[in-house]
Amino acid sequence: MRPTCLALCASVLMASSLAAAAQESNPTPQPPKKSSDAAAKKAPDPEAELQKALANAGDNSAAMIKNLKEYLQEFPDPPRKTAVYRALVEACEQTHDTACALDYAERLIVARPDDSQMMLVAVNLLEQRGDDASLTRASGYVTRILDRVEKAPPEERPARESIAEWQDGQAQLRTALYYVRGQVEISQRNYEAAVKDLRMSDSIHPNALAAKTLGEVAETRGDSATAIGEYIQAFTLPESGPAGTVNRRDVLLELRNAWREVHGSELGLGDAILAAYGRAALPPPEGASASTTPAAARNKDAKDVFSFVVRRLDGTPLALDSLRGKIAVLSFWATWCAPCRELEPMFNSVARTYAGNSNVAFFAVSADDDEPLVPAIVAREKWDVPVIFSDGLDAFAKAETLPTVVVLGRSGEIVYRTGGLPRDAFSDSLTAAIQAALATAH
Repeated sequence: MRPTCLALCASVLMASSLAAAAQESNPTPQPPKKSSDAAAKKAPDPEAELQKALANAGDNSAAMIKNLKEYLQEFPDPPRKTAVYRALVEACEQTHDTACALDYAERLIVARPDDSQMMLVAVNLLEQRGDDASLTRASGYVTRILDRVEKAPPEERPARESIAEWQDGQAQLRTALYYVRGQVEISQRNYEAAVKDLRMSDSIHPNALAAKTLGEVAETRGDSATAIGEYIQAFTLPESGPAGTVNRRDVLLELRNAWREVHGSELGLGDAILAAYGRAALPPPEGASASTTPAAARNKDAKDVFSFVVRRLDGTPLALDSLRGKIAVLSFWATWCAPCRELEPMFNSVARTYAGNSNVAFFAVSADDDEPLVPAIVAREKWDVPVIFSDGLDAFAKAETLPTVVVLGRSGEIVYRTGGLPRDAFSDSLTAAIQAALATAH
């Protein structure tokens, strides 16, 4: 586990642990037990003996461990047992005795099952051990913390913290915890679970560390093409985030290596990075949340056009498998594209001539990033053609400039393409292409 991520999780969880520690440091006075004066003189005072053990150890961590272990032998269940365990964990870590630190961390967890901060310490120590049983325990601890965090009601937030501040803190904590569990799952070589958790981390709060790790998992599994996309995202995001910090130079080295693996050289890499920066610079649609799936990622595994599931204007899904055996006519456009506004009326005019023909389907495919702008434009222009969001279809069809119109044959192959704003005979050439495609046998 990366220390930065552990430190962030621990700092967010510290408040509840401090309250527990305060109770340990100032235990509620207990009424003296009835006993004879002689017996009282002979019975050692646990608190006084603890202070003596601490004073004799001074700043020597090894002496602290020795003294506190002897103290626990004399007082197996002292009033401040969990505080002693906590001190032993810290001293054992300072002497790099991970077995000792883990032993007392897990003893403390048994005594205080709600101590999420100590669970994170145990996760780190268990990861260092690295055996299957330790990693399984580590994953279990993170899952327990996540469950506790995700079920926490706003009413439990600190009195001085606003709901917005509390929600932001919870989101950052969940981002870090999903990343931590993903790291443990990678150590277990449970890549499917790791990818799921890392994507959850990135969806809550896009972060370079989760993206970089997703790229590394993809490369490990022999999928350099997917790794490129993840590395590019990691490179364009801020280096520091809720899950931790990456070194952008390291990301670039990994990206260049994966790009050469796929493309044979670094040609085109700079353009891909610039395009990613351009997408990142665009403001998110109003009302969109961090968990919204990027449109281009919705059908990233599609093998052909019939594998796509896109969204209608109202957000309902449309499986393009319904186009199998038909002629599909697609006009790629965007609200910001002036030539598109000139072309769409001509495209609609052609579509009207095929009204009632069930063998031909027309769609205006919005390639907008700012999707909330689309319905108003469509309503104003009063287009007849159904509008769908691209959801990666533009990249699949290589609609690199707008407007672009393509005709798909019955098997999904592109049989006609025109890019830009045609000056002459657009309607005639498009109609001729549709007729030729219709004449092709099933």
